[in-house]
Amino acid sequence: FMFFIVYVNRNYFRKKMKKVLKQRCRLGAVRLEISEEISEKFLKYLMEKIGLMPQQVYLTGLPFKMDYAFGLTGQLSKDKALALSYSRFDPQQNPQLSLSQSLIKQIRQKDVLLSYPFESMEPFILLLKEAAVNPAVVSVKITIYRLASPAKIVEYLCQAAENGKEVTVIIELRARFDESNNIEWSQRFEQAGANVIYGFHDFKVHSKICTIARHTENGIQYITQLGTGNYNEKTSRLYTDLSYITARDEIGEEALQVFQALMLGETVDHMSVLLVAPHCLQDKLIDMIDGEISKAKAGQKGLIRLKMNSLTDKMLIDKLVEASQAGVQVEMIVRGICCLRGGVPGLTDNVHIISIVGRFLEHSRIYIFGDGDAARYYIASADWMTRNTLRRVEVATPILQDDVKRRIDHIFDVMWHDNVQARDQQPDGSYTRRYPGTQTPLASQNVLYDEAYRMAKGIKEQ
Repeated sequence: FMFFIVYVNRNYFRKKMKKVLKQRCRLGAVRLEISEEISEKFLKYLMEKIGLMPQQVYLTGLPFKMDYAFGLTGQLSKDKALALSYSRFDPQQNPQLSLSQSLIKQIRQKDVLLSYPFESMEPFILLLKEAAVNPAVVSVKITIYRLASPAKIVEYLCQAAENGKEVTVIIELRARFDESNNIEWSQRFEQAGANVIYGFHDFKVHSKICTIARHTENGIQYITQLGTGNYNEKTSRLYTDLSYITARDEIGEEALQVFQALMLGETVDHMSVLLVAPHCLQDKLIDMIDGEISKAKAGQKGLIRLKMNSLTDKMLIDKLVEASQAGVQVEMIVRGICCLRGGVPGLTDNVHIISIVGRFLEHSRIYIFGDGDAARYYIASADWMTRNTLRRVEVATPILQDDVKRRIDHIFDVMWHDNVQARDQQPDGSYTRRYPGTQTPLASQNVLYDEAYRMAKGIKEQ
């Protein structure tokens, strides 16, 4: 009976989303963009016909659609296309993993951090492939926001379900611009026998988390993957993201609690290890900022290092201002929207903000609180925006292995000292591009790729 209710509800939700997508073409306009000045008479005519007010009209010199850009190289000669294109780039193999051996056994021995797009997503994909056929694996649970098309991840999850594993896919049908794609994938998962759960009315499920449960002589053991980016094989070659894979029981058990709550249409209220929005992320972040404030007031070094796409959460912004005033050094890499100004006298003297714009879209989220051995490291799916901290299901995981902590420190340091692709935020909110001058040029994305290439080459030469 319960299965029947769930089946009816999920099909109702999917049908409703299909209806919304059809209606989208006929919904009321919210803005009018024009590419050049037009007569007042013609503009008035357009506003009356479309039903818009003057404040909803925008004059822009940008192209309305950029789809044409993807086909430009096909319209150029080979020589011109090569001259105008980036050099070939291939994600490299992570040196800590051998793809010819069991990935489950390797991850049972040590935590692994994959850094996209400098390293390949293939180890995670092959981990799912192994889980699909491994007799000890009893279940695979995953949250999905955006997927590539085609997607090997879908293939292996479906294979696992068809092999009798309990496969649970929590797929967000309201992923902006990917609604139709996700509806199609949800049908494929259901046909394979997977349990499919859609997003909730009040919260989008934006977390990037996957748990593989294995039955062993010592009971149930977990392999858990938590990341900053989507399970999208195409964007893993275009976006910088971090993917943490661990066999730690404390992370696996709390990840399972997150899934159990989501499967009941609920969200977790308390976590000891993971930070999980909407109920136990923002408050934990505030507590950790307060910890650095207390250090600074006691005459110790207070340090906060953050990387994210956007910063708009007023509670967290106010707390960072308080930290600056207490003497905490705040270093932030914010690619996009940033509602905090660093370097404002008396307010944010100790806040320094940069943005990095390069070949790859900076997408990873890193939170570091403290300095030295006592520092706490997290990677997360959440930007510091109210929509993420209070209106979405997001997960931040602590990094508990020392060599992985050092690697995250190194990644942050390389980006922080970028003098080619970085822009420094000024107290008035403007940005000034960095130039190497007399220093050695350091383009962080190039450095991180070169390091990945050298490590992979070392593996091949052994």
